[in-house]
Parts: sequence; structure tokens; C-alpha cells
Amino acid sequence: MSSIFHKLSHDEVFSRLQNGLIASCQPVDDGPMDDPQIVAAMAKACVIGGAAGLRIEGVENLKAVRPQVNVPIIAILKRDLPDSPIRITPFLADIEALAENGADIIAVDGTQRVRPVSIADALAKIHQLGCLAMADCSNLQEGLYCQQLGFDIVGSTMSGYTGGPIPQAPDFQLVKDFKAAGMRVMAEGRYNTPELAAQAIACGADFVTVGSALTRLEHLTSWFTEAISAAKPI
Repeated sequence: MSSIFHKLSHDEVFSRLQNGLIASCQPVDDGPMDDPQIVAAMAKACVIGGAAGLRIEGVENLKAVRPQVNVPIIAILKRDLPDSPIRITPFLADIEALAENGADIIAVDGTQRVRPVSIADALAKIHQLGCLAMADCSNLQEGLYCQQLGFDIVGSTMSGYTGGPIPQAPDFQLVKDFKAAGMRVMAEGRYNTPELAAQAIACGADFVTVGSALTRLEHLTSWFTEAISAAKPI
């Protein structure tokens, strides 16, 4: 591990994240904000605003952010593969790169789809490298499988994103089901207002991740412009 940051113990990570907001600082790909130094500035601003932790995509972004903040970081690496729908941290080498550059938690796709590396092998690599492991799942069955394997956190991240129309509302029921099964739960996916984020905690989530509503200005601006365009003058 790099010596430029203080490595938090696992207990410290959970203590600092509990009932907190994780800000996902993932700009639109190839957009004007898609630059490691801008991502680092976003991350610092989110921490100033009270974010308990961050979700950061990509090694270069992680390298830029890690020295600037002292909150826990959930790190991922996204890839578009020709032979698999798995995008989130698909390879063992990705896990190694994220661990080497300061990730506290590494998230991987926990869905039951064709993948280059088994979920079990990904989990083993994360734990071998001393990081906590999070599974991004789409349904209860996947969450139960990842819980049985030994993931430290199970997230509702992929609910609504594995086929068919994407729902507008978050999957509160999945959060409730994960919690009822005894998981440490990350609510993630379409929590785009403070009220929805608060409702996630009320449903039993241990923490909640918010992305577009905080750090994707293109998306946030479009919500306003579309609403204004649809409005009818009195």
C-alpha cells in the first residue's frame, strides 16, 4: 500500500460509514468533468458537505482522490467487455490496482451473469489484499449468494440495470429484504433526492450511495430543463 495515506482499520471504516452518505464521484464518461483533478475536487467538496465516504471509479481517479481525503473510499473499475455484460471490476488485476492505490472497500458486480472471473475468486482476491468487499447485486437471490460467500457489504446497486426498462424509483423492497436476511446493506441506485436517501436508511440500509444528483451536472441540469420545458404558463 502507498505510504501517503492512513489505512483505516475495518472497524474504523464501518464506524465512520454507518448511517452515512457515500458520494459517488463518477462524472459522465468523456464529459467536461471527466478529469482526475476535477474528480478529486468533487470528492473534497462532497466531504466538506458531510459525505461519510466516497465511491470512486478508475485507478487514475483513485490516485487523485486518495491523498486529498481521509474518508473511506469504495473503489471500482468499469470496463466494457465484448463477451460479458459485467462492467464493475471484472478482473483480478483490476482489484489489485485498486487495492494498491488506497481503496478501503472494493466493489464488484455480484449478479449471476456471464463473467470473466467468478464472484468467489474476486472476493478471495479482495480479502487477500486486505480490503473489504462489496457485491453490487440486482435481486435477493444474488445478495444471499454473496452473503454466503462472505462479502462484507451487499448493495442494491444493480437492481433495475440487468435488462428491461429502468425503473424511476429506488428498490426499497430489496433493501428491506437484504436487511431482513442479516446483511450489511448499501442502498444504491436512483436515490436522487434527500428524501429518498433518508427513506433508504429508514428501510434498514446501513449506508446510502448517491451519484448523479451530486456529481453528474449534465444529468442534474437535464432534470431541471426537461421539467421547465414541460411546464405550462399560468
